[in-house]
Amino acid sequence: MRHREGCAGKDDSLQPPWHDPSMDLPAPLAWLVDEAGTSPSPERFLADLGGHLLAAGLPLAGGALTLAAPHPIITQHTWLWRAETGAVVEALGFAGTALGQAGRDWLGELGPACEETIGTAPGNSLLAWAGTRPFSSSETDSLRQVTRFAAAPLAGLAARATLSTLLEAYLGRRSAARVQAGALSRSTGETIRAALLCADLRDFTALSEATEPTVIIAALDAWFDRVAGAVHAFGGEVLKFIGDGVLAIFPVTGTPTEACEAALRAVTAIRAGMAHLDATRANQGLPPLPFGAALHFGDMLWGNIGAADRLDFTAIGPAVNLVSRLEGLCKPLGRNILVSGSVAAETTMPLLSLGDYELRGIAEPCAVFTLAEN
Repeated sequence: MRHREGCAGKDDSLQPPWHDPSMDLPAPLAWLVDEAGTSPSPERFLADLGGHLLAAGLPLAGGALTLAAPHPIITQHTWLWRAETGAVVEALGFAGTALGQAGRDWLGELGPACEETIGTAPGNSLLAWAGTRPFSSSETDSLRQVTRFAAAPLAGLAARATLSTLLEAYLGRRSAARVQAGALSRSTGETIRAALLCADLRDFTALSEATEPTVIIAALDAWFDRVAGAVHAFGGEVLKFIGDGVLAIFPVTGTPTEACEAALRAVTAIRAGMAHLDATRANQGLPPLPFGAALHFGDMLWGNIGAADRLDFTAIGPAVNLVSRLEGLCKPLGRNILVSGSVAAETTMPLLSLGDYELRGIAEPCAVFTLAEN
């Protein structure tokens, strides 16, 4: 075990119930062997382990558990447990951050701390503890044993956390949760109500043919950053990127008005973000990135569609078709944001009516609006 300054202390032995006479192992180690592998989450694992160590007489002020994360932005998750309250909070680590740094910083404010790194695929994890006083040599030996016995259940937790992180990165949070919950059968799903956002870059094919691939990729990334950032900021979820297009949803979790107004705020933020991006590109001698975005509100089937052995978790239905057709109307109308009548009916935000329009493949004409200041 690597000790931080202040780990050394007097050599006092642990008192019961560190060793349960009815067991072959000390009680915390028996828990790690028999029950920890079924912990539903890293935060629950840390809280339960900390509770067992406290009950065994260890003078803990808090603990930290860090797991590496295979994510494009977040490189690690750290869970921080406070012995006094039993509460657990999560901290995120990003590229360039040392493994467990958030835990070290937090525990350093609680008291003398000790830590040990554990090898868990796909990376390392770290368990660290702060004491109400310096740990004795027998206490640090006990914590070392705890870390060794924690390696197996933590490997399982790390594998599940890795799967969750990867699914969220590729599917989005809500869809990933559904897949992890066992929604793996083709042609299964649920009907949900949501505001839908469909957005697309204009004339991007022509730009792609006349521009270096690396420059095109940078432009796409910048575009998707503005869209996804705005969608996530207002509680929505990106379902998929399709070429230079995006499909996102804002499911109804409260009222339809809340979902529609969240989508309207998101599309307003996208417009502001793209205006700033175009100004930056102009200063770099690059052309602007014109776009179109449409909003609609309705019911859709959200679930698995695809081949027997290759599925896509997505949304389909008339509402999805309509928002796609509506987005295609942006260029002919010379507008970069269009809003359907079903969204307009659910909001008090000022919108400008553009009239009713026939949409290809849609039986009824669609009342079309745009942002009042668009």
